[in-house]
Amino acid sequence: MRLLAQLTDRLERDGFDVQPARSGNEALTRFRTFGPDVVVLDLMMPGMDGEETAERLLRLGDVPIIVLSAITASESKVRFIERYAEDYITKPFDYAELRARIKRVAHRLGERVRDRELRLGPDLTLVLQRREAWVNGRRVPLSPIESRLLGALTKDLGRVVRTEQLIARGWSEVDAADESFVWVSVRRLRQKIEPDPDHPRYLLTERGVGYRLVPAVP
Repeated sequence: MRLLAQLTDRLERDGFDVQPARSGNEALTRFRTFGPDVVVLDLMMPGMDGEETAERLLRLGDVPIIVLSAITASESKVRFIERYAEDYITKPFDYAELRARIKRVAHRLGERVRDRELRLGPDLTLVLQRREAWVNGRRVPLSPIESRLLGALTKDLGRVVRTEQLIARGWSEVDAADESFVWVSVRRLRQKIEPDPDHPRYLLTERGVGYRLVPAVP
């Protein structure tokens, strides 16, 4: 718990309003009470592990999560960033870097799509502020990475967004991220939002260039 106390002290001295939690259950309680803008989550906690805590936090609300972990394997980073986290920092870490990343993630909040809803067709509506899609009247939750990719595509709705731009948007902190990361995430997105994932009508591939998000043709 020494690290928790040190981080709390330094972040408060830098002007952050910090609500420390010593376990996953305490984090959930504080989240319900205080509704933080950003969560810094150490995966090694007593009781409930970090992955379950992240999953339950995201059920309660759309909150950016920065993971702290001693696990350096790129597969672990990719899994957490795809499923739960906005960012992933390995231990040991530099406090100035953590502070910079907290500020950057907080800044992203101001860049989120401001439209409450984006209706792309009679069977698909996106609500990216809540990380969800409505498909045929059914709510479909979106992962943080899926929301970021859709956010980049909606900003250029109807136009091609290059694959390297999507990599920078979704995996800026992952070593050796390549176009296969985008391909896998696009495939998952199509399974969630497309009536026929093998013949997409909304999320289109521009072979060798990137992807387009388009409204359905009436």
